[in-house]
Amino acid sequence: MLIIKDTLVSLDIVENQFHCHLASCKGACCTEGDYGAPITQGEMALVEEWKEIILSALEPGSVKKIEEAGAFTFYAEPGKWGTSCLENGACVFLVKETSGISFCSIESLYNQGQIPFNKPISCHLYPIRITQNEISGFEAWNYDEWDICSPACSFGKTQNMPLYVFVKEAIIRAKGEAFYAELEAAATHLSAMNGEETT
Repeated sequence: MLIIKDTLVSLDIVENQFHCHLASCKGACCTEGDYGAPITQGEMALVEEWKEIILSALEPGSVKKIEEAGAFTFYAEPGKWGTSCLENGACVFLVKETSGISFCSIESLYNQGQIPFNKPISCHLYPIRITQNEISGFEAWNYDEWDICSPACSFGKTQNMPLYVFVKEAIIRAKGEAFYAELEAAATHLSAMNGEETT
C-alpha cells in the first residue's frame, strides 16, 4: 500500500497492467453489475443543467427511463447515489453503436465540445474504485478486478501499460498534477527496486 497525501493507494494499481480493449468487451462494464456508476452531487447538478442536450443523444428507452424515474438512483446496498439503469442492467447514459460497442453519451458529447464536463469521475477512473474512511479522513484506492476486463489486462501487458498510467487523465482530474507526480515517482521507485522497466 502506498500513501500519497491523504490517499491509500493499493499496490495493484501501480503493479498491474491494464488498457481497455472495447473491441473485445464491447463496453460491458457499463452494461453489467448490480447498480449504476457512483456519482457526486456536483456531477448530478451538471447533468441536470445540460439535461436537454444529453437527452438528445440517448436512445428512446433511456429517455423514457429518465423522464419516468429520473437519471439517478439511490442504491441502498452501497449507500450511494448512482446513475439509473435500464431493466437489462445498462446505464441510462449508454449508447450502442452498430458495431455492438457501447459508449458513454456524456463522454461522447464532452469530446465533441457540446457539454463542458466529462463522464462521472468514478467511470473515468475505472477500474480504480474509491472508498472513504470518514473516521480517519483517508481515501482508499483499490483495483476492482472483474473477469469481463480480462481482455484489458492482456492488452495492457502487450502495451506495457501500468494501470495508473492508463487512467492518468482521470487521476489528475480527481486529485491534481502534484498527486499524480508523487504517485508516478513512487511507482517508478518500486519498479526500480524490483528491477522492472517503467513506462
